[in-house]
Amino acid sequence: MVVGEDDGALLAISDLHVTYAENRAIVEGLRPRSPADWLLVAGDVADTVADIEWALGLLSERFAKVVWAPGNHDLWTPSSDPVTLRGVARYRHLVDVCRALGVVTPEDPYPVWRGPGGPALVAPLFLLYDYTWRPEGLDTREAALAEAYATGIVCTDEYLLHPDPYPSRQDWCAARLAETAARLDARDPALPTVLVSHWPLVREPTRILRYPIFAQWCGTDATADWHVRYAAAAAVYGHLHIPRTTWHDGVRFEEVSVGYPREWRRRAVPPGQLRQILPPPST
Repeated sequence: MVVGEDDGALLAISDLHVTYAENRAIVEGLRPRSPADWLLVAGDVADTVADIEWALGLLSERFAKVVWAPGNHDLWTPSSDPVTLRGVARYRHLVDVCRALGVVTPEDPYPVWRGPGGPALVAPLFLLYDYTWRPEGLDTREAALAEAYATGIVCTDEYLLHPDPYPSRQDWCAARLAETAARLDARDPALPTVLVSHWPLVREPTRILRYPIFAQWCGTDATADWHVRYAAAAAVYGHLHIPRTTWHDGVRFEEVSVGYPREWRRRAVPPGQLRQILPPPST
C-alpha cells in the first residue's frame, strides 16, 4: 500500500545517536511524508540531555505527534554531560523535557492512532532488562557477567546507566514491568496496540548477535508473551542496530535502528529511512 500525501502514517525510527555529526545530519534531514504523520522514536536519541532535547525538539516541530520511549544511552550519566542526574531522577528529568516539547512519554496517557490502519493504542514502554537472556550453560546473572568481563564484551551500561534509587538495574526493571503491565491490563481491550520499546520484547531477534553474551543487556523473559497478551498490531524496537522485519506469533516486529556511522555505512539502504508501522506496508 502506498500512503497518499494527505493520508498520514504511523512512522518509526530509533538509535539516532546524534552525538555523531553524521547522525545529527540524518536527523536534520528527517521529514514527514504528510502533515498528519506521527513519529515513534524507540530510544537512544543521544548520550546527553541537551542533544536529546535538540533532536526531539526538531522532530516535534515537523511531525504531528512524536512518541518517545527511552533507550539505555538516553539514561546514561556520562562525565561530558553537565546534567549529572542519575537513574530515576534522570529519567524523570527527560520526561519533563519531553513534555515541554509536546512529546509523548511512557508516563503519559497512551494516545490512539486514528489514521490509516487504525485505530490502535500507541504504547511507549520503558522496561529495561534483567539479565535473563543468558547463553546456554550460564545459569546465573553472576556467571553471565563474569563471562562477559572475561571476553571483553561488556555493555557500557555497567558503568554509566545507574539504577538509583533501586539497588540494581534488574530491580528497576522489575518495577517498570509491574507498573507497565498494570497500565496495559487496564487499557480498552477493543483496541489493538502498537508497542514501542527500545529493547525487544522477545528474545528471538537477539539470536543473530555477533556476540551472544551481549543479549543479557537486551531484554527480559518477562515480556515474552506481551505482543500476544496485549493484542499488538505491531511491536517496534531498536537497540540491536540490526534493522529488519520479523514475525513472532503472527505479530510484526520492526527493528528501526539507525545505528552508528560505522554500521550504516556498510548497508545498501541509505540511513534514516523512516519505517512505516501503520497502515501495514505491502509486502
